[in-house]
Amino acid sequence: MKGRYDPDRYNPAMPTVRAAVALSAAFVAVACGAPPSQANAPAPAFDLPNLAGGKTSLASYRGKVVVVDFWATWCEPCLTEIPGYIALQNKYDPDGLVIIGVSLDRKKPAFVKKFAEEQGMNYTLVRGSIDDLYSFGLAKDGDIILPATFLINRAGRVIHEKQGLMDHAKYEAIVKQAL
Repeated sequence: MKGRYDPDRYNPAMPTVRAAVALSAAFVAVACGAPPSQANAPAPAFDLPNLAGGKTSLASYRGKVVVVDFWATWCEPCLTEIPGYIALQNKYDPDGLVIIGVSLDRKKPAFVKKFAEEQGMNYTLVRGSIDDLYSFGLAKDGDIILPATFLINRAGRVIHEKQGLMDHAKYEAIVKQAL
């Protein structure tokens, strides 16, 4: 069905990963709303390939409030948050909000682009790696829960991080305060 996540269509070879994600989400305590790993640390620089074939630099958004969301098409909690990010981009774009979705998918860019179009994702999408996620200060030997999301203020500093799902209204309030 167009516009909806279908695990058999988008991820036929990943049942083990889906099970692992479901188990980790069920059994790992996630500190939503915790201060960032490096409180008020400068956001790491990245220059990542976007789905249009060019590059997107985080530095080019200095002066704006930026949500950097690490996600994947096979990550069900990530898909749950997509409509909220679409709504945030629509509502707060005039106030200087930029959302950057960093896809950790290993599939070809065309696959992720088609998926994004079907979901109606209206924000900047780039392709990244787990090393890009670690650059935000997460411990390399720790558990990583997707989605992993970082809120960057207008001065380019990480002011909030979350791993896993968070209630949309609560997250919107945090974003609105940063604006």
